[in-house]
Amino acid sequence: MASLIELASSVQTVWTLVVCFLIFFMQPGFALLEAGQVRAKNAANVVMKNMMDWALGVIVFFLIGNAIYALAGMITTEGVAVDVNAAFAYIGDPSAYVGWLFGAVFAMTAATIVSGAVAERMKFSAYVFTAICLTAFIYPVIGGFAWGGTGLLSSAGYLGQAIGAGYEDFAGATVVHMLGGLAGLVAAYMVGPRTGRFDADGNPHPIPGHSVVFAVIGTFILAFGWYGFNVGTQAVVSVGDATELAGVAVNGADLGRVALNTTLAMGIGAVGSTLVTTFREGKPDPLFAANGLLAGLVAITGACFHVTWWGALIIGLIGGIQTPIVHRWVVNNLKIDDVCGVFAVHGSAGAIGTILIPVFAADGFGAAQLAMQVAGVIVIAVWTIVTMAVILTIADSIWGLRVDEDEEEMGLDQGEHGIAAYPEFGGEEATVRADGGDLRTDGGDTDDDPELVTDGGVDLPEDKRPVTDGSGGRTDKRPVTDGGEDEGLDLESDAEIELVMSVIRPDRLSEVKTALAEIGAPSLTVTNVSGRGSQPAKTGQWRGEEYTVDLHQKVKIECVVADIPTEDVVEAIADAAHTGEKGDGKVFVIPVSDAYQVRTGKTGPDAV
Repeated sequence: MASLIELASSVQTVWTLVVCFLIFFMQPGFALLEAGQVRAKNAANVVMKNMMDWALGVIVFFLIGNAIYALAGMITTEGVAVDVNAAFAYIGDPSAYVGWLFGAVFAMTAATIVSGAVAERMKFSAYVFTAICLTAFIYPVIGGFAWGGTGLLSSAGYLGQAIGAGYEDFAGATVVHMLGGLAGLVAAYMVGPRTGRFDADGNPHPIPGHSVVFAVIGTFILAFGWYGFNVGTQAVVSVGDATELAGVAVNGADLGRVALNTTLAMGIGAVGSTLVTTFREGKPDPLFAANGLLAGLVAITGACFHVTWWGALIIGLIGGIQTPIVHRWVVNNLKIDDVCGVFAVHGSAGAIGTILIPVFAADGFGAAQLAMQVAGVIVIAVWTIVTMAVILTIADSIWGLRVDEDEEEMGLDQGEHGIAAYPEFGGEEATVRADGGDLRTDGGDTDDDPELVTDGGVDLPEDKRPVTDGSGGRTDKRPVTDGGEDEGLDLESDAEIELVMSVIRPDRLSEVKTALAEIGAPSLTVTNVSGRGSQPAKTGQWRGEEYTVDLHQKVKIECVVADIPTEDVVEAIADAAHTGEKGDGKVFVIPVSDAYQVRTGKTGPDAV
């Protein structure tokens, strides 16, 4: 029997480590989820914050956080002596290190949630200080209150004894997720909204992130790691009765309930949020579907062991449905710029799911338990709001909470870290109006005739439209009008040197470069630009808010001409860039008074 006990202990230790690794894998999930919801110029800053709250957090939680956890339980439990040495004893006890790691991965999850709420404008130094305080003090106190058999919210704690029940939060819906969501909400409020998020009248204007795909992939990674959160917490290895066939067993019935409830709530959460966005916006929103999936997981995290399967479905559905509704309330009513919707996903979903545990409990409803759930949520909320406000006030007085306007405009990747997440792209994300104004491109009105372009020109007549090959496809050549020969261009100029400057579609750059090389004009300068002309504006939605993109990504090509006919250069560009659609671009010819070659000192046409 002794050997079986040792075997069970060994298997449990290995399993606990596997669970820790699963939960740790949620860190890249959070990084991708958050990076996808911010603009490209801030993506590196977001992942840097995710790395540092883990890197510094595990050190801080080892040196002090785990001890605060124990002391919080001792201080708030009647009859338990406060023993500081016992609280710090794990530091010198290798047998306690696995248990410490299990607690640490939960603490890191609570801390990293905040980065999504304050993205794109919070100083890195202030964020790091806040993350350290979360893992050293704010989270450990709540963990000590609720878990470990002692603490204010346990059945043995002062509040638990007064109400007659212990707080139920199986794997951290409120202890971890609601705490992180509320901390993020407070931080987002105190840091203030991003520039352009609200107009002068307080009306919100969306600032789309750069990759919904990143956000959804991050969501799936988080969902995978979540099985470590919920199922891993339940998987306890035990030794069979010595009078029966000896063996090691896992409590399968309870484990199955946790696994099933977690999975059902996850699925129905995504369905619930999708139904809401489809009803409200007319189209299903993939980002809110991902958020709803996570909210369903958060809502069931505290309840997965306690409730029936149909109760899990209802809890997960409520978690998903409330996600887009609560997020819009935070933005529209509270005027808080919660970039990644962390309060709706983690805060409100965690609170609702945990309060509903007695309503759908597998062992029946209990009024005292419901009272304890409500009281526990209030305690965690008050503690988180007050301590975060204090911590952020301290950070503001030392470093300031947010970057200046110039740095915010430039992007925190460059401003805070001196790098770019996407250095190969010269352009930024699509420009979005944030002033509530009407889109106008030349002061004109195109409502009466939608066929008119908006840059002063008109559509080509029938005889000048692109020639097709009979199959409906374009030839990508300019129209001809004289029986098959190009009309040619008559560019009269006395200048010896001329600059041919063109603005074209980015996808035609390769063809234009080839065409210029073929006529002997290989030297050119290429710049990524954005602008507007005849190409119509586009509209889109981000988290249910409509936005207009009125500046389109283009490529500007500059070619200085002296020894070949300017007309040939213009025709080469025009032929290669032509698609026949609005937005093909323009070519300009500009006289150049002189030129100077730096290497040789040549001037005039010789320098070109």
